[in-house]
Order: sequence, then structure tokens, then C-alpha cells
Amino acid sequence: MTAPDTELPDSKLLAELDAFLVELNDAAAEAILPLFRADHGLIDKGGLAGFDPVTEADKGAERAIRNLICERYPDHGVIGEEYGEDRPDAEFVWVLDPVDGTRAFIAGLPVWTTLIGLRFQGKPVLGSIGQPFLGELYIGHAGGSRLITRGETRPLKVRPCPSLSSALIATTDPAIFEGPEQEGWRAVRAAARLARLGCDAYAYAMVAAGTIDLVIETRLKAWDIDAAIPVIAGAGGFTTDWTGAPLGAHGGRIAIAGDRACLNEALVALSAVGT
Repeated sequence: MTAPDTELPDSKLLAELDAFLVELNDAAAEAILPLFRADHGLIDKGGLAGFDPVTEADKGAERAIRNLICERYPDHGVIGEEYGEDRPDAEFVWVLDPVDGTRAFIAGLPVWTTLIGLRFQGKPVLGSIGQPFLGELYIGHAGGSRLITRGETRPLKVRPCPSLSSALIATTDPAIFEGPEQEGWRAVRAAARLARLGCDAYAYAMVAAGTIDLVIETRLKAWDIDAAIPVIAGAGGFTTDWTGAPLGAHGGRIAIAGDRACLNEALVALSAVGT
């Protein structure tokens, strides 16, 4: 699901929604930052399925975001990791992951992010990747993306990487890949120059910023990826599934790259995994 092929709202409304997205990030940061490296109220919601942490930061930030959306745009829908769906078939739908990388959050590592995406007529058109502890907000749409940091703004642009052999790649953890997926990951890793692990969605921001070339993930939910699609597109990059097709509405296996040639080379290995 690459945003360049997506119809955008009119320019005035898009600018209004963009400014509102900055407000939403401010509200999320206000709820999250007092709990980072502090008493964050950790709960394991995984049970027998395995460790799946959630904190008061996750829940408080999503409540704050939802409340603002309800006040400003009561006809908009919301899909959130913590509180589920509300009008998911509306013309405009916000897709929220208040703290992506909760494991990093509880470890005190500043690579967690707040992901906020907006769908228009079912497709992601506007998104942000926020890291408020570092004072960074990566935000954009198909018309352009930018980094807002400590009062300054600069455009985001992916970097050229015509060969996987020169690529710096990333994934959250190779253990997430199961069965044949492991073969695909190993083939991509073996061909790449360098791999970095454990950055969650912060790695997506680094593709947009031109410091990472390729990110491979699997079993993502919509809230894990929707926000990144417009940011990557606006920086000149690409987001597909492992076969090179547009992403559906429910996440899945994803590949994010700044250079189409690098992406295509990686997809040769990944597409052999099958569906």
C-alpha cells in the first residue's frame, strides 16, 4: 500500500489534518514521558501465549489521542491497539499505536515510538512516527515528509542504495520469523552489508531519514505499519508485502526500503517464502 497511488484529501483539509496530527503527538507525549524510565504500571497481557507487555503509558496516550479526535472530528473512526475499533469504515479513520516498542520502553531504551496514521477512503494518506524523548517527529504524506525536531524542520529523503550488498538493514528480532520465513530473512541478511536489531518502528523513521536502507518485519497489525506508509512515501521510499504487492488493511509481512532496486533484490529472497 504505497501512498503515491492514493487519492489525498484537498490541500486545505490535508494541511488542517497535518497540523492536528502534530497536536495529537503533543498530547501523547504529555501522557507518556512522565512514565518513561519511571513507574509505568507494567501489566503482562499475554498470559499463556507469552509475555506481551502493556503500560499505563500505552493506555493513557491512546485515551488522550482518542479524546482529541472525538472532540475535533467526531465523525472520524479510530482503530487502536489498546481500545479497539470505533467506526472503522468511516471515510477518515485514525490508526493508533500509542507506544510501539513497549519492550524497549520498559527497558528504558529511547527507540519506542508513537505511531499515528490516518486513512482516507480506506487507504493511509497521512502519518507520523514520534519519538518525544529525543524530541523527534517524523511526519508526512505522499506530497512530502519532514522531521520536526527541537523547533526546527527539515525535509526527509531516503538515500540511494542500488544493491542489497551495500544495504544497512533492520528487523525487530530474527526470532519473529517462523518456518520458511527464517530462510527468507537469512538470505536477505547474508546478502546485506550490516543488520541492526531491536529498533521496532524507529527503524522505519530511519529509512525515511536516509540512514537505514531496508526493514523486514512479519505478523504486523495495522497499527504497527499504517502510520509509516505515508511517511516513507513522502520521503521517496517504498512499502510492500513480501511479494512486492501493496499492503492490505491488516498489516502482515512487510518490507520498507528507500531504493526500489534494493527492495527488488530483497523481494527475490522473500517472495520464495510463499503466502
